[in-house]
Amino acid sequence: MARVEDPPEPFWDINSDRGVQLPLTDLAILEAEGLLNVTLPVSLLSLLRKQNGGLVVAGRDAFPTSRPTSWAPDHVPFDVVMGIGRREQALSMLDSPYLVEEWGLPTDVVVVSGDGHYWIGLDYRICGRNGEPSVTWFDADDNSELDLAPDFPSFIGRLTSSLDFDGERSEGSPD
Repeated sequence: MARVEDPPEPFWDINSDRGVQLPLTDLAILEAEGLLNVTLPVSLLSLLRKQNGGLVVAGRDAFPTSRPTSWAPDHVPFDVVMGIGRREQALSMLDSPYLVEEWGLPTDVVVVSGDGHYWIGLDYRICGRNGEPSVTWFDADDNSELDLAPDFPSFIGRLTSSLDFDGERSEGSPD
């Protein structure tokens, strides 16, 4: 497994500014953790210090799953990571309280990716607000969830290319 500070490279799609927030500061992290009432994973903060959210490279835009979801029979998408900030027209982890309420997600979740049909979140339900959260898929289309990884470094370490899958998505999944 990769060290917490060193996710496999490359990670960010540097050719796009979609979803990218202003550079991350220590003050922004403190404010985010206060607003969200959690301690964010060091591994996630390490990624966000390099680039504060945005698109990931195509070779790391999917996570293999153990069962089908409304997205696909064998994986879920992870093409964008929410940063920490308030840039207009870009979702941020700071929007988690609103997204959790709007989409009926568990209250002990910080959303890091998604689009309304689905969300990928840091799940603090078992570890508590100051523990190391697991990573969970929340599917709004079929009101289900799927544990993806026991922690964020494990999640990042298993990301792969969506091209590694057969391309057949489940019936009724978003285009």
